[in-house]
Amino acid sequence: MTPMSKVELFAAIRRDSRVEGLSVRALARKHGVHRRVVREALSGAWPAPRKKMAPRGSRLDPFKPAIDGILRADLDAPAKQRHTIQRIYDRLVAEYEMEGVSYSTVADYVSKRRGQVRAEAGRGPAEVFVPQKHSPGMDAEVDFGDVWILLRGVSTKCFLFVFRMSYSGKAVHRVFATCGQEAFLEGHVHALRVLGGVPRGRCATTT
Repeated sequence: MTPMSKVELFAAIRRDSRVEGLSVRALARKHGVHRRVVREALSGAWPAPRKKMAPRGSRLDPFKPAIDGILRADLDAPAKQRHTIQRIYDRLVAEYEMEGVSYSTVADYVSKRRGQVRAEAGRGPAEVFVPQKHSPGMDAEVDFGDVWILLRGVSTKCFLFVFRMSYSGKAVHRVFATCGQEAFLEGHVHALRVLGGVPRGRCATTT
C-alpha cells in the first residue's frame, strides 16, 4: 500500500474526527501519529511548510575578521609587501592557532574578499582576476616571508622559504637567516627532496 502524503493524512484525520467523533488520543492511535500531528490536522487542512535548515557555519568563520583586517592593511602596503594567500594562511596558523581549515578554503575566501574589501574601502571597483587552472604535478610557487624567532633569547628576524605546489596546495617550508640566492637555491633543493620530484611545468617566484 502506498503511504499517504501529509495532506491525505490530515484529510483522513479531519474526516474521522467529524464522522466518528474520535478524540485526539483515539485519532493518534488509529493513524499511528503523535497527538501533536492530530492537533495540527484539526487546526488546519494544510500542513505547515517545512522549516528551512539554517546554513551551516564554516570552520573558517572565526578567522574571517582577521583575514579582512590583513586585506585592508594590504591596501596601503607596497605591492611587494602585500600578503600572498600562502602568507595569510601561515599567519592564521601561527598567530591565530587556526586548525582544521584547508588551504583551499582560505584561498577561496581570500580570492572572493580581496576585491570586495577594495571596493568597500572606496578604492574603485573590485579588481578582476583571471582564474588560473593548474594540472597535478605541473606548477609550483615560491615565496619568502618575514618570520621572527627567539635565537638564544633574542628576537631575531629571519626569512621563511615557502615552496607550494599550485594544484594540491602542498607546501614545504624552511627558515633561513637571509633570503639571498644561496638560501633560494638551498630551499629549492630541500623542497624537491621532500616532495620526491620536480614539477613538470614551471615554478613562479611570488616575492
